[in-house]
Amino acid sequence: MQGYFRKRGSTWSFTIDIGIDLKTGKRRQKTRSGFKTKKEAQLEAAKLQQALAEGTFINEKDTMFKEFVQSWLKQYRSTVKVSTVRVREHESGKLLTYFEGLKVRQITRKMYQDLLYDLFEQGYALNTISGIHSTGRMIFKKAIELEVIKSDPTQFAKLPRLQKTVEELESEEEVIKYLEKEELVIFLRTAREQGLDRDYEIFLTLAYSGLRVGELCALMWKDLSFEDYTIGVTKTYYNPRNITHDYQILPPKTKSSRRIIELDPIVFKELQRLKVKQNELKMLHRNTYYDKDFVFAKIGKYLGYPELIKTIQNRMSRLLKLSGLNPALTPHSLRHTHTSLLAEAGVGIHEIMERLGHIEDDITKRVYLHVTKTMKTEASKKFGELMRNL
Repeated sequence: MQGYFRKRGSTWSFTIDIGIDLKTGKRRQKTRSGFKTKKEAQLEAAKLQQALAEGTFINEKDTMFKEFVQSWLKQYRSTVKVSTVRVREHESGKLLTYFEGLKVRQITRKMYQDLLYDLFEQGYALNTISGIHSTGRMIFKKAIELEVIKSDPTQFAKLPRLQKTVEELESEEEVIKYLEKEELVIFLRTAREQGLDRDYEIFLTLAYSGLRVGELCALMWKDLSFEDYTIGVTKTYYNPRNITHDYQILPPKTKSSRRIIELDPIVFKELQRLKVKQNELKMLHRNTYYDKDFVFAKIGKYLGYPELIKTIQNRMSRLLKLSGLNPALTPHSLRHTHTSLLAEAGVGIHEIMERLGHIEDDITKRVYLHVTKTMKTEASKKFGELMRNL
């Protein structure tokens, strides 16, 4: 196996034959440089020769990291939802901040680990760093697959961890906030008596169904069965810039998110009234109404367009203040409220998961366990009181 060593300036390099080009029939060679001594160059050349002999050699390419990320994103776009692509673009952008001027093969494990720690020191949330790391792992895994590199710099990377106080660890055991049954009654009464247009119908549906707010905004009348009192959940609403006319209707979050759920007739009674009002508006504004069959369609300037998630969040904040309830709650809190009420009614955790469109969800489990634990404690107290009265 032919090869030679050369000293240029203060560093050594070597060039070695790595085989024959099948297209041209000419020798293929590999050159590596930057070694402080000839011995270091010889050791690396020996490793390369061994890899060639064992058939494990990969001829790393000189692809720039920026170019590889762009090509990876182009391929990735064809496999996932646009909302997921948006996240990956943002996360890969953070990686480019550090590695833009480097070749993929130049990025070492230490460089990648230092990136994660640097993000942490800059104050990025651990969830954000974890997302960036997930994107990094996907990019370098593809680079391995395409034989751009032979060693994955993300393989042994560790995410930074906060050193939590005892108080913080104890607070983690607290169950996610939600409305108690009596509070939900107050909230819905406030929505009915002091709510803005469609507030009562929106929050009644969320509370009784456990829908994600994106699923609610995407609901169409064709998804509702007034005979069976069921709703078919098959899609979700996506509008990250909160521009009313610039929305997208996407497939649901996961396969388990596709589901049919039964609702109390009281919800359909209110939705029927909403439908009548909506049909009247369609007749009055037949030439301008944006008629795409949305249940919770806007009125006013963008008549017929699906309601913005941000608007629903703002309206809930207003109602919470009016009703004197926890202002930190959100529309998503109504999913937790729904979970707690189902648990209190004796519905099993698997049935609740199915209704909410989950396969696994830690928060739902925590709410469920909190409620059922309280119920068991109350049952034990009642039994003790009964025995003491005998």
